[in-house]
Amino acid sequence: MLKIYLPMVISLCVVSTSASAHGPVFSPGPETVFKGGYEFHTDIHREKSGNEQEDEIGTEVAYGITADWLVGIGAHYSFLKEEGERNDGFGNLELSTKYRFWRNDMLAAQESLALLGDITLDTARDHPDPAPSEGATDAQIGLAYGYESLKWQRWASARYRYNGENDEAVDRGDQVFVDAAVGYRPKPPEYYAVDTMWLLELNSEFTQRDEQAGINFRNSGGTELFLSPGFFVTYRNAALKGGVQIPVYSDLNGQQDASDYRFNLVAEWHF
Repeated sequence: MLKIYLPMVISLCVVSTSASAHGPVFSPGPETVFKGGYEFHTDIHREKSGNEQEDEIGTEVAYGITADWLVGIGAHYSFLKEEGERNDGFGNLELSTKYRFWRNDMLAAQESLALLGDITLDTARDHPDPAPSEGATDAQIGLAYGYESLKWQRWASARYRYNGENDEAVDRGDQVFVDAAVGYRPKPPEYYAVDTMWLLELNSEFTQRDEQAGINFRNSGGTELFLSPGFFVTYRNAALKGGVQIPVYSDLNGQQDASDYRFNLVAEWHF
């Protein structure tokens, strides 16, 4: 019996300690890094809606205070193109944390829950103009669940984002994000071999209307739903993941351009 289960347990340990266990592309997972470990990732992100296209290059460094508690800092640079005009600039600085408060180890499987939070500081004074977030400090809190086995992974998360009042005294609408994802690994992972997983996410966004002096902005807020196929490729302590968000439902208030698509490509290293 031990000879049957031992390879499965070893394989799960490989998954749990490598870069392969760090969540889907467009939503958070509960995974952390080891105590004293660092996670570095850089990403390329694009959003296209109507005549507006925004590209971002971002980077983030996170540190494992314990095996269950992660803190990080990140920033990005934006390239905004709207109606043929181009505005580029640095985005706001973001501080983040994640605390995994529950973990259940099973035979060749593991599940866990984590609290997450982040604060977006008003540091980007040269951000593309006009910048709705200029002068505002935003905060987000959420809960993430993950289940991991040798072949299947699944995640679920819910987040609430408070968007602060900007320099023009506009109270930007708060947002709620609800996500679910599944991952399929065609063959069991090996630490010294490339590990590939295919992902499919369902991402939903609910945004309140902006308001100023108690008056709602008609052309703001609404609901969008995305179906997001993606991939996750790892080799030892390095990973590459990417995907495309495809809008499947949109109910935006007033006259707003619905999302055409969103794209994300992320490279990660753990050390």
